[in-house]
Amino acid sequence: MTGKINILYIGRHPEITETVNRLLNNNDEWHGLCTTLDHEAQALFKAHNITIVLLGNGISKEEESELRSFFAEYNPAAKIVQHYGGGSGLLKSEIYMALNSNT
Repeated sequence: MTGKINILYIGRHPEITETVNRLLNNNDEWHGLCTTLDHEAQALFKAHNITIVLLGNGISKEEESELRSFFAEYNPAAKIVQHYGGGSGLLKSEIYMALNSNT
């Protein structure tokens, strides 16, 4: 995966997760890793140098808080972005905004 940006997507809806996976991996610059399970997301996060985490629909506030804490502990430089859908244009925009932000 040399040169590709690793992006982790976590959502609760399998069909949406599958679509996001396809969209991420259709971009030559990105390597998408997608799951509906928090423990699997944590394992993927540990196993790959994740640059951006996308939090999708269906994640409770408590689950989100736990995930954010986990990601911050293991890689505080990773960008965390809320992604609630809206098509491939919005997804690309969110990713490029995260890549260009300094926080």
